[in-house]
Amino acid sequence: MSVLSGALAAGLAIPFAGLAGFTTQKTSDTLQDLPQQFDEVPLKQKSQIFAADGTLIATLAEQNRVPVKLKDVAPIMQKAIVAIEDDRFYEHGALDMKGTLRALLQNQSAGSVQQGGSSITQQYVKISLVEKAKTPEEVAAATADSYQRKVAELRYAIAVEKQFSKNEILEKYLNLANFGDGAWGIQAAAQHYFSVNASQLTLAQAAMLAGLVKNPTGYDPTNNAKRAKDRRDVVIRRMLELNVISVSQANSALKTPVIDPAKVRPNKLGCGNGPYPFYCEYVVSELENNPAFGKTKTDRANYLKTAGLTIRTSLDPKIQADAQRSIDTHSRSTDEAVAAITIVEPGTGLVKAMAQSRKYGSKRGQTAYNFNAPKTYAGGYGGFQNGSTMKAFTIAAAIQQGIPLNYKINSPSPIHLGGKTFSTCSGPYKIQGSYDPQNSTNNVADPTMIQAAQKSTNTYFLQLSQRTGLCPIAKIAGALGMYNAQSLEPLQQVPSMTLGVDLISPLQLAGAYAAFAARGMYCKPWVVTAVKDAAGKTVSTPGADCKQALAQEVADGVNAVLHQVMEPNGTGGKLKFGKSDLAGKTGTINDAKAVWYAGYSTRLAAAATVADASVPYSRLQGQTLNGKPINDPTGSGTAGPIWEAAMKAALQGYPTTHFVAPTDKTQRGDVKSLPFVNGMNPTDAANKLKQAGFDVATASGTVNSEETAGTVAYTDPRQRDGAPAGSVVTLYISNGSQKNQPKPPTQTTKPPGKPTTTINPNCPPWNPKYPNCGGRGHGG
Repeated sequence: MSVLSGALAAGLAIPFAGLAGFTTQKTSDTLQDLPQQFDEVPLKQKSQIFAADGTLIATLAEQNRVPVKLKDVAPIMQKAIVAIEDDRFYEHGALDMKGTLRALLQNQSAGSVQQGGSSITQQYVKISLVEKAKTPEEVAAATADSYQRKVAELRYAIAVEKQFSKNEILEKYLNLANFGDGAWGIQAAAQHYFSVNASQLTLAQAAMLAGLVKNPTGYDPTNNAKRAKDRRDVVIRRMLELNVISVSQANSALKTPVIDPAKVRPNKLGCGNGPYPFYCEYVVSELENNPAFGKTKTDRANYLKTAGLTIRTSLDPKIQADAQRSIDTHSRSTDEAVAAITIVEPGTGLVKAMAQSRKYGSKRGQTAYNFNAPKTYAGGYGGFQNGSTMKAFTIAAAIQQGIPLNYKINSPSPIHLGGKTFSTCSGPYKIQGSYDPQNSTNNVADPTMIQAAQKSTNTYFLQLSQRTGLCPIAKIAGALGMYNAQSLEPLQQVPSMTLGVDLISPLQLAGAYAAFAARGMYCKPWVVTAVKDAAGKTVSTPGADCKQALAQEVADGVNAVLHQVMEPNGTGGKLKFGKSDLAGKTGTINDAKAVWYAGYSTRLAAAATVADASVPYSRLQGQTLNGKPINDPTGSGTAGPIWEAAMKAALQGYPTTHFVAPTDKTQRGDVKSLPFVNGMNPTDAANKLKQAGFDVATASGTVNSEETAGTVAYTDPRQRDGAPAGSVVTLYISNGSQKNQPKPPTQTTKPPGKPTTTINPNCPPWNPKYPNCGGRGHGG
């Protein structure tokens, strides 16, 4: 044995080669080709994802492992593994010649590898080589039943014994070994099977774990408790033979049940086993797109599962619970329709919650799709048409161009747009054929922008978008994170753009509306707030990505308009709660296949949808929601209650906040003075207006007026209000019915006890709290 040991150490191995059937030269070459130093394999460690408050969201791992120092492993565990695997570990060198020669002789007589004689050092080398293997071929070579592999392991073992002390080798082995049922390393095994740390293991527990490493699957106590006990008892008796333990200790341990099933901790790895699987998968997708974690997506995925990262996220468990409670109150997982809501923090973009009605899984009422996310990863559903929630971006474009909040447009239903031309970023778009959109609600004939938003008047916004052009709307929406959630392409610039024709996810819409709440500051929705590696060092990740996408004055104007949607005259009036200012917008697509409500305060923004998510898509009417058929699907009545309940609960504890009032210029618009044309012949009036830089339209029919019949009675907008340059001024023609009628007397003295009131010309149309504004109220 001494000669054999020396020969192997020198790289000759002549006796060994003969036994193995190898030529001396081949074996010598094999040994000499191997490096003189063993490169230690990095331990694959589990990564963990946490919520903002430190709650564990998920554990990502290829191998569930928590490395520990040898001093943190119970001495009885160290004795047990040495006793059963290599009882002369502290006595022999790199090789246990007695055990190796015995195994070689047995295998030579059998004609194949039947018995192992590996020392703990050799076992550590073998496991390390398997861990290093990246391809199937490398794995096969590292596990082949061949003497060539054995020779390589022996040479590496010599290198390991030169590099590390016995205790260091034992520590590395215990941290690297597979202990079955998804537990890698002694600490994870102790926690998994016994709910204790490695330092707290008893004799019976240590013996069971020591017995596992020979066959982690066959001796797994969760699969076969009897076989595991038999193997454990072999270890206990071996420890007794070696005088490691006493007879009384052995007898006591032998009587102990192999495990207590109640204390076995399931290895819940991956997002699917966590409390927030959809949010978690979105987080993982964001991390896998980060080049800091590897050159390719495969490299990044492997890094996430093996690097022992600590990942902090933006998820707020309280707000998430509020959102999920609202979803569960208003829907069921077995409904035909699906419901989803995302909540985002304005000014940071932090995604506080993602909730949906379908649970995670493959059973009935379950899904692998995240209905809140765009299709930027496999689990993202890719959105739904967002309907009239798109009108907010048309409002922003109009205000940006100086169009006043009280801007009126005659908005009949239906309106005939066939042959009309809309401007786009790539040129004019002329409607071919007929296009006769209608309004889904009743409104005044000539609504202002605020009134049109309150009633979601389609024909108003179609005409407004024609006047602003589709390119400004597209640019604003794009700057606020809006794109097709399915194709990931820019929004379509088509005449119906303002009615919401693209597929949009709740995550995108909540992020965009959060920008209005933050006075035009758009922050890309953000979920990963910090990452640290296994050593506690910060890993570079994208932080908050914010930009001033809209001028503050424009955002203030949008808030003023959408605030009125949630006042009594608006479609969202019934959803108002609390003392903070709220703003929002309904959305319903053609045939009501999806309905939306998106809204915000200055603290939180949310977008909720109820939709058909089963191809081919059909209208929601008649589909079940919360176990009952939907009779009249609307944004305010169907999706609105989900938004209201979630936001009402989420905003509890936040201080009362208000929007910044729009400036007088924003309210009145960037207007030019209108020439006075009342009483003029319509042709002359039109020419005068065109010369002043306005387009002209003439209303059908006549109106009661004191002007001469056939002349201009008045204009819309009125001469006193002015109008934005290039806007349309409508002429109303007088029928002369009030001509020469006496005018009512003008009161020149004030009645006793009633002081005169001067109307403040700076009254905003949306806020009656200003002094002397009481009579102007809603809509100007």
